[in-house]
Amino acid sequence: MATSLPKVFALLGPTASGKTSLALSLAEQFPIEVISLDSALIYRDMNIGTAKPSAEELQTVPHHLINIISPLESYSAAQFVSDCVRLVKEIHARGHLPLLVGGTMMYYHALTQGLNSLPEANTQIRAKLDKLKQQHGMDYLYAQLKQVDPITAARLPAGDSQRIERALEIYHITGIPMSSHLAKQESQRPPVDVCTLALFPADRAHLRIQIASRFHSMLTQGFVEEVEALRLQYPDLHSDLPSIRCVGYRQAFDYLNGLTDYNTFVERGIVATRQLAKRQLTWLRKLNPEYRLDPFNLTGLHEQTAQLIQQFFA
Repeated sequence: MATSLPKVFALLGPTASGKTSLALSLAEQFPIEVISLDSALIYRDMNIGTAKPSAEELQTVPHHLINIISPLESYSAAQFVSDCVRLVKEIHARGHLPLLVGGTMMYYHALTQGLNSLPEANTQIRAKLDKLKQQHGMDYLYAQLKQVDPITAARLPAGDSQRIERALEIYHITGIPMSSHLAKQESQRPPVDVCTLALFPADRAHLRIQIASRFHSMLTQGFVEEVEALRLQYPDLHSDLPSIRCVGYRQAFDYLNGLTDYNTFVERGIVATRQLAKRQLTWLRKLNPEYRLDPFNLTGLHEQTAQLIQQFFA
């Protein structure tokens, strides 16, 4: 059925799967403006560790939702949806094509499935949970979550402190497990017409190699020095901020704080990135996108993607 909703083509994929390079090559063929679907690229002064497009690339192809807040600030899925819908309309008004590019599946889910009605943060409960974490460790909070909300606990890694504490917070505020809240959530009509292509590697080993190679490349580009500069520029930065929870940055923070040696930092940074990619691929399987292509089967990748874009916007 025909829709009057503004169209946006989404290019999703795990970290290090080549989304940015593919988007830039497509921009040579189409009047594309990129809307970033990446919760790390929103932060200013975090360039190397987030694999942010270069200044030249940002000038060559219009990009949006990059460098919009400081590492001390936060940005919600609701803000993303509002900004994204506005940008899609503005890009169409300029006669250009909006291309959504990234791997923050929470943002994508909020855009396509609607926002949940979960309660706002409660500072008192968060303080109590933080105190319990300091006294008994993260395993204690995870065990609590297993008791009150086993469904949510089963889908969260034991070390995911942010989401574990949020799930416990929701339970203590409402008396109802977060999984029950989400189960009752009714699907909403998306505010835009989205066609989605997922870059899905057939060989995960290739992706793991690419992740390790890119992390070592970041180090040679000065990633550690970038984090040192961040600590000087933003003295209030700490490891529990959303910006420093970005993969690589927390591990670099621990290294600079003397909690690990250099080799351990590198190993943990690569492992954390691979774990992120694994979670992204799990999301992609559940999303059931319209199209899938292997980013490492380079024969015809650009041509096939260009054909899909042509068909969708035509």
